[in-house]
Amino acid sequence: MPKTHYPVDAAHVMRELSRADRKLARVIRRIGCFPTKKRKPQHPYASLLQAIVYQQIAGKAAEAIFGRVKALGTNGFPAPEEIMRASKLKLRRAGLSRQKIAAVKDLAAKTLDGTVPPLAKIRRMSEAEILERLTQVRGIGEWSVQMFLMSRLGRPDILPVQDYGIRKGFQRVYGLKGEPKPQVILEYGERWRPYRSIASWYLWRALEEKPAKKKRKPMAKKISAGR
Repeated sequence: MPKTHYPVDAAHVMRELSRADRKLARVIRRIGCFPTKKRKPQHPYASLLQAIVYQQIAGKAAEAIFGRVKALGTNGFPAPEEIMRASKLKLRRAGLSRQKIAAVKDLAAKTLDGTVPPLAKIRRMSEAEILERLTQVRGIGEWSVQMFLMSRLGRPDILPVQDYGIRKGFQRVYGLKGEPKPQVILEYGERWRPYRSIASWYLWRALEEKPAKKKRKPMAKKISAGR
C-alpha cells in the first residue's frame, strides 16, 4: 500500500463513501480516518526512480538497493545527469538489473529533455496527460503512474484496478469466493466517485486486517447412560 495523503475534508469524504457503500462503511468505521497530512514535494523524476528500483522486489531488499542508488549522487540523491554519466557496471554493482539500468537511464534522459515535467507543471496536468507523458519512460506503466498520482500528487479519484492488493481487498470486503476481474471493480467503483483513491486506501487497509476468528461452539457434554 503506497503512503498517501489527500487534500480533502476527511469527515465529508468518509460520510459520502459510507452513504454510497454499506460494506465499505463497515471498513471505514473499523479503521477510522485516512491520511490527510501533506507530504514533502518531490520531483516526478525522484518518485519514478524509486518506483523503478522497487519494481518486483521485496521491501527490505528494494530499500537496500535504493540506498545504494541514492549514494551515487553527490548530494545524497543522483541527479539525472549523474545517472546518465554512471557506468552500467556501477549501476549493476548498486543492485540494478539490466532492464532497470536501461529504465533509469531512459528516465534520466526523458527528464532532461522535458518529457517528464517538473512538479509545478505536472500538478496542473490532467490524469490522462500525466499518464500519456510518464508511460513514455521505459519501465513505467499505468500502475506506476497511478501510484504516483495517488501517493505524490494526492489525486483523490484514482482506482488502480490492476493492483493485486486492490483485487484481494475487494474480494475480502465483499465476501467473494474468487478474485474479482478488474472490470468488475471498475464498474462497482463508480459509486465511490469522486473519491476512488480513498476507497482504494480502505481496500488496502482491509486486506491488512487480520481475519476475524470464528467463535467455536461449546461442545455438548456427553451424558452417560444410567445418569
